[in-house]
Amino acid sequence: MASLAIESRNRAIKEKMSLSPSSAKDKAKILAEALPYIQRFHGKTIVIKYGGNAMIEDNLKQGFARDVVLLKLVGINPVIVHGGGPQINDMLKRVGKQGAFIQGMRVTDAETMDVVEMVLGLINKEIVNLINQHGGLAVGLTGKDGSFMRAKKMLMQDRETVDKWIDLGQVGEIDSINPALIELLETRNFIPVIAPIGVGKNGESYNINADLVAGELARVLNAEKLILLTNTRGVLDKDGNLLTGLTTQRVDELFANGTISGGMIPKIGSALDAVKSGVKSCHIIDGRVEHGLLLEVLTDEGVGTLIKANQL
Repeated sequence: MASLAIESRNRAIKEKMSLSPSSAKDKAKILAEALPYIQRFHGKTIVIKYGGNAMIEDNLKQGFARDVVLLKLVGINPVIVHGGGPQINDMLKRVGKQGAFIQGMRVTDAETMDVVEMVLGLINKEIVNLINQHGGLAVGLTGKDGSFMRAKKMLMQDRETVDKWIDLGQVGEIDSINPALIELLETRNFIPVIAPIGVGKNGESYNINADLVAGELARVLNAEKLILLTNTRGVLDKDGNLLTGLTTQRVDELFANGTISGGMIPKIGSALDAVKSGVKSCHIIDGRVEHGLLLEVLTDEGVGTLIKANQL
């Protein structure tokens, strides 16, 4: 009689389940797999550079916002730094200007700076609104807020002429970051969303590469991880194969042999500097993968390139 009762109960449970037993098992395994990562990263800060297709395609934007809210709800502190390159390029074309880049950095005259500030402001509020719609408490910032990100003019060394420096206009490099504002927001359960605009000593605006801002923020905040969302699978070798589990020494070699070039220079450079400065790991992940952020943080299987400190 007992065995018949058990069999009847199991049959009733199966009939009520909307998932097949195999699907239910797979989902339960994924949820259980997240537990040690939630425990390990609880109370820790993760700086996320948000860019690429993840900022353009609606399903990816919605998924990113939900992922950020979930991370916050399980006790992880996400800090978002966003770019806006394609959107800035589109707006420049609309006003009759052509965007120009040197070694991955945007040349920024006064008129371009006005466009950059306008576009990044619109993007910032959109990200804040999406996160809030999904139950988060996001706050939009630039480096001008509380003057927390001080900047100075960047002069770029010419690669072909010794002792020649290139003036990129209102392109800045970070002079200092005061983490107090970000830390205060974290203690009140807010999610900072930061546009990469710095402020000079005379109040002037500087356009700063978002990857560099994310890397320096990760260092200053003593972040557990720096995660860079991009439009590639990660760092690729010259044959297009994905490289992962890279040490800082190996990344230096990839710079030296020309494997890392173009727009990847500031991205990987910021990752390298962050890891060398104490950030435990950096992840360059494919922003075109739905929920790639959660897969990278809360599961055994990553979706991109991991960069970590050299093994002793």
